[in-house]
Amino acid sequence: MSKHNKSFQVDPGLNHALNLLRKNPAPQQRLPNELSDRGIGEHATLDLLAPHVLECAARLDSPETLAHMDPPTPWITWATTLWNARLNQNLLHRATGPFAIEAEEKVLDWLTPFFGMSGGHMCSGSTIANLTSLWAARDSKGIRKIIASKSAHISIAKAAMILGLPYEQIETNSTGQIDQDRIGEVSDACLVLTAGTTDTGTIDPLALAGEAKWTHIDAAWAGPLRLSQTHSRLLDGVNKADSIAVSAHKWLFQPKDSALVMFRDNDLAKSAISFGSGYLADPNVGVQGSRGATAIPLLATLIAWGREGIADRLDDAMSMAQLLATELSKEPNICLWAMPETGVTVFRPVNMSVEEFQQCLPGGMFSSCILNGEKWVRSVAANPMADIDKILEYVRHAAR
Repeated sequence: MSKHNKSFQVDPGLNHALNLLRKNPAPQQRLPNELSDRGIGEHATLDLLAPHVLECAARLDSPETLAHMDPPTPWITWATTLWNARLNQNLLHRATGPFAIEAEEKVLDWLTPFFGMSGGHMCSGSTIANLTSLWAARDSKGIRKIIASKSAHISIAKAAMILGLPYEQIETNSTGQIDQDRIGEVSDACLVLTAGTTDTGTIDPLALAGEAKWTHIDAAWAGPLRLSQTHSRLLDGVNKADSIAVSAHKWLFQPKDSALVMFRDNDLAKSAISFGSGYLADPNVGVQGSRGATAIPLLATLIAWGREGIADRLDDAMSMAQLLATELSKEPNICLWAMPETGVTVFRPVNMSVEEFQQCLPGGMFSSCILNGEKWVRSVAANPMADIDKILEYVRHAAR
C-alpha cells in the first residue's frame, strides 16, 4: 500500500473541517510566501486556511445582505457537494458518472415541462448556457445575426463575438424592456429576450417569442418563477422559445457552478452541438467537455423541498422586495426607480450621492447599477435570511 493512500481515504480530518465550519476559526495566520517542499499536512492546513476561507468571504446569508443575485445555499447542497468532491464523477463518460448522468436526466425531466421544453443539459453557468443556445441557433437554423436589448447580459455580446455573428443591440423603453418598435427584421435572426435583467430584474415582452427564426430567453435570474403558481404568469410565453437558460446557482439556491440550458426541440439542438471521438462511448453535447455532478445537489434540493418548497422561498423573496419598495416609496429622501418586477429593487437617495449613502450602510448590504448614465442603489431579494425591518432602519437613518 502506498504511503500516500491516507490522503485519499476517509479521515478524522473531515470531522475537523466540519467543526471549523460550525464555529469561529482561530485568528488568521499569514499564508506562506513560497511553496514548501514537504507541506504542513492536511489538519494543519485546515487550521491555517479556515480563517481566510470562512471569515474573509462575502456573507451572503447575513441578515443585512440584499446585494447580489448570489444566494446562500442550503446545507443539503453542502453535503452532496462534499460527496461529489469525494467521488469526482465525470459526465463526459457514462462509465465515470453513472448515477451523476441519471441525476441530471431526472432533474431535466422534472424541470423542462415548466418551460415547455423537451430536454437539455446542465452547464457551469448561464454564460455557457447562452453561448450553447446561440451556437445551436446558428448551426441548426442558420441564423445570421443576434438581436438583444441594451440591458441584455454581457454574455450575449460575448457569444456573438465567439460565434462570429453580427450583434444588434436595441434600445429599451421607459420600463427597461426591449423596445418592440425598434426591433426590425428578425426572419434571419436569433432574438434574445431577457427574463430578469441584471440591473433591474425587468422581463422583456415574452409575447415576442416565436417571431424570429430562433428565440432564446435568458432566464438566468427569473426563470425559477415558473415553479411558483403565484408568479408563473410573469413568464407566460416562455414555452414558445426555442431555447432557455436558467442559472440554478441563483434562484434555485445551488452552489456555483450550476445552470440549465433547455431546448424546445432537443433532438434538433443536439444534432448541431454534439461531437464524437474515438475515446468517447457517447457523443459529447454542448460547449463543455468534462463536467462534474452538479445535478446531484439540485436533485437533492428538489427532493427535499418539492416544487412548493421552491415556490414558497421564491414567493417570500418576491414579497420581501415588494415590502422593501413599498416602504421606500414612502420615504421623502428616497427616489424609487420603479416597483420591482422580479425581486430587484432600484432606488437612490435624494440629498446625497449613492457613494455617500452606501458609506453609511453596512458593507455588502446593497450593490449599485447604472441606468441612463446615473448611478442607483440596487437591492436583490436572493437572501431568505435577510431582515427587512433592520435593513429599512439602516436606510432611513442613512438617507436623513
